[in-house]
Amino acid sequence: MELNPGGRPQKTTQSIVAKLERERTRLSRMQDIAGCRVEVENLIEQDRVVDELKTKFPMTNVLDRRAKPSHGYRAVHVIVTIDRCPVEIQVRTSLQHSWASAAEKLSDVYHPEIKYGGGPEDIQRILTQISDFVANIENQEVRCVNLHPLIENGLTIEDVEPIIVGQYDEGARVVEQIKKHGGLKPYFEKMEADLTDMRENVNAMLKDLSEKYTIHNEDSS
Repeated sequence: MELNPGGRPQKTTQSIVAKLERERTRLSRMQDIAGCRVEVENLIEQDRVVDELKTKFPMTNVLDRRAKPSHGYRAVHVIVTIDRCPVEIQVRTSLQHSWASAAEKLSDVYHPEIKYGGGPEDIQRILTQISDFVANIENQEVRCVNLHPLIENGLTIEDVEPIIVGQYDEGARVVEQIKKHGGLKPYFEKMEADLTDMRENVNAMLKDLSEKYTIHNEDSS
């Protein structure tokens, strides 16, 4: 897989000092002074990139913030060692990146503690809700990808029912939805359309949130 890493905002002296105080650590132990970022489309690509990085860099430390997000922030950070220096590679899906960019913007222009769970409670509540929405979308996208080969093989509902029930926590409900839509293919097509709409809704919500508080901050200054 060809990776096209991009730059990430350079840490300022102020942000480094703030992190040292917040995490009560030493400068020599900070793992993200040097780093880059890789943006991928979905969770499957994210896992694939992380596995490839672990193969290319034998000595790695992986910090997975998807199952346990940090104040709503979801991503996978791969810490590799280059010339004895730790380098952080942030691997984000496009939705995770959109969320993080909105949170960073709000932190820059409205309240510096928003990225770390501080600031106005209403902003934190909205960011948490959108973060959960992102996780739901991305988990459904994985399901959609996994269903595609079953459709190509021409399997019936009866064929896939034990597979789906065994694979998903809500497998029985998924099977009922497949039956309701008249089979795997129409269910798959409906899922794809719904997921496209949900992605657009997430990006619209993040844009509205950023603009609302950016404008409010400009009016107050």
